[in-house]
Amino acid sequence: MKRLWLRAGVVIVGFVGLLYSIEGVETVTGHDLDYAGIEPRRTDGLSGILFAPVLHGGWDHLIGNTLPVLVLGFLALLAGIGRGLAATAIVWIVAGAGTWLTGATGSTHLGASSLVFGWLTFLLSRGWFGRNLGQIALGLVVLVLYGSLLWGVLPGQPGISWQGHLFGAVGGLFAGWVLSGDERRRRRGDRAEISLSPR
Repeated sequence: MKRLWLRAGVVIVGFVGLLYSIEGVETVTGHDLDYAGIEPRRTDGLSGILFAPVLHGGWDHLIGNTLPVLVLGFLALLAGIGRGLAATAIVWIVAGAGTWLTGATGSTHLGASSLVFGWLTFLLSRGWFGRNLGQIALGLVVLVLYGSLLWGVLPGQPGISWQGHLFGAVGGLFAGWVLSGDERRRRRGDRAEISLSPR
C-alpha cells in the first residue's frame, strides 16, 4: 500500500510538472501553443484531443486546475496505477471527442479540467458499480469536497468549456463502469453459485 501511494504521488506530481513545464516554455519563448487545443468539427482540430488537457490559457488557468488535478488524480491512481491510467485514458478520449463534436464553431478548448471532472465521476461511480463499500465511502468524501464542481457541466460562464466538463464527467462514468467489470462479474458469479447450491 505504501508503494502504491508513493507511485501514485510520483505519477501525478510528474504530470503536474509537465503542465507547468509546458506553460513555462510558452512564457519563456513567447510561443502560444493554445492553437493546438480542440477546434470543434475541424479536421485539423482533431489533434487537439491529444493535446488539449496539457495546455492552459495562462498561469491563472493552470493554477486554478492544479489542486483538483493533484487531489483527484492521486485518488484515481490509488485504484491501482494501471487502472487509474486506464481511467485517465478513457476520460481523455471521451472528453476530447465529445468536445470536438459539440463545441461552439470557431472556439478552441483546452485545459486539464476535463480530466478533473472525469476523475471526479470515476471516483463517485466505481464503488457503486463494483458494490465496494470502501470505494463508496471514498466517493462520498470526494462528493462532499468536490461535488459542487459538477455544476460546471452546465452552460454558464463565457470562456469556460462546459462541453469539456460534461464529456469529461461522462468519460469518468464510463471508466467507472468499464473498470469495475471484474467486480461485477465476480458478484454475478457469486449470486449464481448461491442460487445453484443445494438447500
